[in-house]
Amino acid sequence: MAKKEQDFVVSDRRRFGDEGELRPDAPPREEDQERPPAAAQPLAVAAAPAESTKAEEGDDSENMPEAPSEGEQLSQHEFYKAAGRKLDDLFAAKLGAQGSYPEMSFEKVVESFYMSALIQMGAVRQEGEHTGVDIIGARQTIDSLTILHDKTVGNLSDHERTMLQNVLFELRMAWIELTNAIAQRAANAPNPTVPPVSPSPLPPQK
Repeated sequence: MAKKEQDFVVSDRRRFGDEGELRPDAPPREEDQERPPAAAQPLAVAAAPAESTKAEEGDDSENMPEAPSEGEQLSQHEFYKAAGRKLDDLFAAKLGAQGSYPEMSFEKVVESFYMSALIQMGAVRQEGEHTGVDIIGARQTIDSLTILHDKTVGNLSDHERTMLQNVLFELRMAWIELTNAIAQRAANAPNPTVPPVSPSPLPPQK
C-alpha cells in the first residue's frame, strides 16, 4: 500500500491585493522588522525647518498688538481735546492773549518738515549759531515728505498737493546741489579719501 503524501499549504505572501491596497493579513517585510518604529520620524523632522523658517520670517502684523476699537479711539480723542483745552485755558490765564494755541493743519506739518530740512542743510540758522550740515538727516527728512506725499494721494486739496510738490522739488534740488558741492570739495582735497573736517567751535566757558 502506497504511503499517503502529506498535504502542503501554500502561503500567500503578497502584501497588496488586486486593487493595490495593503492587505490586512500581509506579512511584515524583513526590513520593517529590523528597523525601529522611530525610523518614520525623519519625515516630520524634515518638515520642521520650513515651519520654523516661516515662523521666523512671519508677518509683521503677527507681532503688532491689536488696534484699539473705534469707540476707544473716539473716547481717547475726546479726552485729548479736553486736555488741550485745559492747557490753553491755563496759558491764557497766565500769559493773556499769548496763550492762544494755533490749530495744526496739513500745511503746518509740511512747513515743519521744510524748515527742518533747510536747517539740516545749513540754509537756515539762528543768529549767533554755528552753521552745521547734517546731510543724512536732511535726506531722511526729505524722504519723510516723500512718504507723506505718496500716502496721501487722492486725499489732498489742490492747494495742499501743489504746496507739497513745490516743497519737495525745492528741497531735492537744494540737497543735490549740496551733495555735489561736498563731492567736489572731497575731490579737490589733498587726500580725497579723508575730506577735511572743520572743528566745531567750543562752547563759551562759564
